[in-house]
Amino acid sequence: MVPSPASQPSAAPVPTGPPTVLFVGASDAGGSQMAAALLTRCAGGRVRALSAGSVPAARVDPAAVAAMAELGVDLSARFPKPLTADALHVSDVVVSLGGARRCPVLPGTRYLDWPVADRGATDVDGVRGVRDDLDRRVRGLFEDLTGRDPESR
Repeated sequence: MVPSPASQPSAAPVPTGPPTVLFVGASDAGGSQMAAALLTRCAGGRVRALSAGSVPAARVDPAAVAAMAELGVDLSARFPKPLTADALHVSDVVVSLGGARRCPVLPGTRYLDWPVADRGATDVDGVRGVRDDLDRRVRGLFEDLTGRDPESR
């Protein structure tokens, strides 16, 4: 007797490891770098965070590095990366930050658009508001993905 198609195992890949979130900014020099670092910090290995830019800058914005250092997060060794097909394919969630070009839409990937106002934030005082906004959004996303409060390690 041949098994019915309904009893056959699914050909869909079974997710392995933690979910991956890709933060995409225009330059990957500010908001996307901060969001990825904030998610890494609160996730404790339960979510993987990546960042990329549609037109990557030469370096991470020094104001973003300074604002994150205030929270004990070191961005000094990070560098802007280009948005690649590989980064999109490994991501379960793609978060476009204000100013980023639209990403290609892949089946099975969740897309979010966060209208983060980081344009014109050129000093640490200006970047703090963006950082704090991203921190709130990242914590909400973490809770949504894991069902856990970011404060409960």
